[in-house]
Amino acid sequence: MQCVDCVAQAARSTRSARTLFGATVREGRPVVTLTIIALCAVSWVLQLTTPSWTSQWAFAPWIAQEEPWRFLTAAFLHSRSPLHILFNMYALWLVGPFLEQAFGRARFLALYVLAAVGGSVGVLLLASPYEASWMQAVVGASGAVFGLFGAIIPVLRRMGRDAGQIVVLIAINMALPLFVGGIAWQAHVGGLVVGLVIGAGYAAAPRERQRLVGWALPAVVAVALVGLTVWKYSTVPALINLF
Repeated sequence: MQCVDCVAQAARSTRSARTLFGATVREGRPVVTLTIIALCAVSWVLQLTTPSWTSQWAFAPWIAQEEPWRFLTAAFLHSRSPLHILFNMYALWLVGPFLEQAFGRARFLALYVLAAVGGSVGVLLLASPYEASWMQAVVGASGAVFGLFGAIIPVLRRMGRDAGQIVVLIAINMALPLFVGGIAWQAHVGGLVVGLVIGAGYAAAPRERQRLVGWALPAVVAVALVGLTVWKYSTVPALINLF
């Protein structure tokens, strides 16, 4: 027999099981991954039923300077074709729960959000204000998904597992724009770079500094993305931004 206070004190002194990357081991459903999928699904239904929903939240270089939330909200939109959202959500489900468990909910969410923003920044950096790409609206979670693909490579390497299949999958998807039109490969590149950087940082952090890296690295990446965005817009003639 043990008193209630003794049991509570023993529970407080017991260290929680942690993953190789410092996250608390959690049982149950991948809450963040499922929430993202649900938000994308609800948003897609609103796109079909509300005419202005897509234009209100889609990303385009010409307007995002005045409405910066579009850098993120575009990742929760998709084309009207169900194949677009189904492919992205399936890819998210393949790698999302694994990374969410490995990094923990907060770090996984930071990775996803920054990869999504990185995808839009990639579109911005590679767009020319003198071409149609400056006016072209971009939607889709592909940038964020590519960020997860990039992050899982150093994770698997840290765990001593083969990342060859992920590399092949990335290569195939990067080659698709050569054969299929209407794919914003610039967003893929932007999200992939962000995912590789954050994933490598999370994976390489020594155990005693995993918590520090967990918040410092996303902050540095966020500052870098903002800096690149400000620089790009500073190079664009003011007259162009009026249209």
